[in-house]
Amino acid sequence: MSFEELVKRRYSCRKMSDKEVEKEKIDKIIEIAMQAPTAVNRQPYKIFIMESKEAMEDIYKATTYTFNANTFLVVGYNKEEAWTRKSDMRNFGDVDGSILATYIMLASCDLGLETTWVGYFDSDYLKSKYEVMNNYDLIAIFPIGYAAKDAKPAEKHFIRKTRDEVVEVI
Repeated sequence: MSFEELVKRRYSCRKMSDKEVEKEKIDKIIEIAMQAPTAVNRQPYKIFIMESKEAMEDIYKATTYTFNANTFLVVGYNKEEAWTRKSDMRNFGDVDGSILATYIMLASCDLGLETTWVGYFDSDYLKSKYEVMNNYDLIAIFPIGYAAKDAKPAEKHFIRKTRDEVVEVI
């Protein structure tokens, strides 16, 4: 599949089947995501693979947006490790983490899996349960799985602004 086909095929899947995700596929997603570009190559991110029984229970406590998935990745970034632009002191950790997160979504789709970006979750709860997360701003949870047979993109998925609304030639 070409990159253009991949981008057009990917959607925010909100209904997963019960089929288990193979460890090899999660490892491949991580390998691909780690190639994401970051400002000054600082790589200030962390991917937390939530796989223990306790971790799964905590994900379900942290958010209701789990979509029947049985595999979850949590992405965070460390502001102290990220590059900061001197002219306005803009920290790029959130940008770096977002690029990494986009790679996770695209890699998942490329491997025949589906996911969606979940931003609605209790970050403080997860940090209270997992000290290793405390130095990170958690930006997303990715429930990853195989799409249920009746899963489909939301109607909003197909609504796109026009080129004139998005592009400004200066």
